[in-house]
Amino acid sequence: MDDLDRSLLGLFVTDPRIGVLEASRRLGVARGTVQARLDKLSGAGVITGWGPELSPEALGFPVTAFLTLEIRQDSAEHGGHDAVARHLATIPEVLEAHTITGAGDLWARVVARSNSDLQRVIDLVLKDPAIVRSSTVIALATQIPYRVLPLAHSG
Repeated sequence: MDDLDRSLLGLFVTDPRIGVLEASRRLGVARGTVQARLDKLSGAGVITGWGPELSPEALGFPVTAFLTLEIRQDSAEHGGHDAVARHLATIPEVLEAHTITGAGDLWARVVARSNSDLQRVIDLVLKDPAIVRSSTVIALATQIPYRVLPLAHSG
């Protein structure tokens, strides 16, 4: 990535509806150059999507929690991490899940309508027989929202 790529990414991250023509005007390069760079960045997997970012809070899910899940050690019989991930994917309140190292086996970010609704979400998660235990941490505030653009500017 060069400076033009970083500038282009910065424009689209801060103003995702800018459009190729306006980006070319602001950067002082040809429209075709902007489109070619966007195509290159998409093809390389740097740009992973163009959809709108949705707010769970605005959708009625103001509670965010992080679940550390422990999977049965004989989970291969139960389908292992992949089967648990497929189960988690059926629960709309599960925003993401990652295999982790350390005390747990999977980490999931979930949302709920309230603290009491969080129990319902946890109960849904725990319906998978391969999950032995869950520990939950409730987020009180977002100090730094999910971001990737600083990585593009760091290298």
